[in-house]
Amino acid sequence: MSSTPVAVVTGSNKGIGLAIVRALCKQFSGDVYLTSRDVGRGKAAVAKLQEEGLTPLFHQLDITDLQSIRTFRDFLKEKYGGLNVLINNAGIAFKGADTTPFATQAEVTLRTNFFATRDVCTELLPLLKPNARVVNVSSMCGASALANCSQDLQKKFRSDTITEEELVKLMEKFVEDTKKGVHEKEGWPNHAYGVSKTGVTVLSRIQARVLNDTRKGDGILLNACCPGWVRTDMAGPRATKSPDEGAETPVYLALLPPGAVGPHGQYVSEKTVQKW
Repeated sequence: MSSTPVAVVTGSNKGIGLAIVRALCKQFSGDVYLTSRDVGRGKAAVAKLQEEGLTPLFHQLDITDLQSIRTFRDFLKEKYGGLNVLINNAGIAFKGADTTPFATQAEVTLRTNFFATRDVCTELLPLLKPNARVVNVSSMCGASALANCSQDLQKKFRSDTITEEELVKLMEKFVEDTKKGVHEKEGWPNHAYGVSKTGVTVLSRIQARVLNDTRKGDGILLNACCPGWVRTDMAGPRATKSPDEGAETPVYLALLPPGAVGPHGQYVSEKTVQKW
């Protein structure tokens, strides 16, 4: 078993994920895994970084496939005995002009961005080594979606005692309400991506609280972050940041030094803790 530290970035064959891998290859003293659902695209991305003189490693990972997650979990456990850095970056967004019915957009978006991210955490967080760092890539869209929720929903999402089970029920309710065509009447915004990222940020707050209870003294720090408006396939060419600039806050949180006591359980943008 290797004693080399190991970092993992989900959904990292392009965009912000690829930029995060690039930065970690330069700054993290250990093995860095670029992962993607598609093996061909993942290996092509690795080859691209190798041309830059970097040495990422590749492993297939489809976060919407529980068996794929568990295969990767077993690989990490066997080869490294655990995990030092996990950056949950994989996510999808429908374009504004997409004509897919909103209920379908809601179901597909939440399945990937919230439920699949949660599955990755369920399987991989138990592998965290002392002083590990976890970064869940969220979005300012999650904060704006929260602001457009009813007062009752805002109160639930901002609660310091909400449980993972309660959050899952809320996310399931949003999907069901869209299918029934009553989501706006029920206090939800008309923004599936935003709601999915509200879920990611709240999940991060819950996970940090659980780590405080179960791994106290291990120095593990877990946060959600917004990379900003980044020029990617998802955000489009008019966005203000390059992917490398978008990677800065996730990488900052991934490389918080041993002994750091925070941020933890926070929502971070521009390397600064934001009010949730």
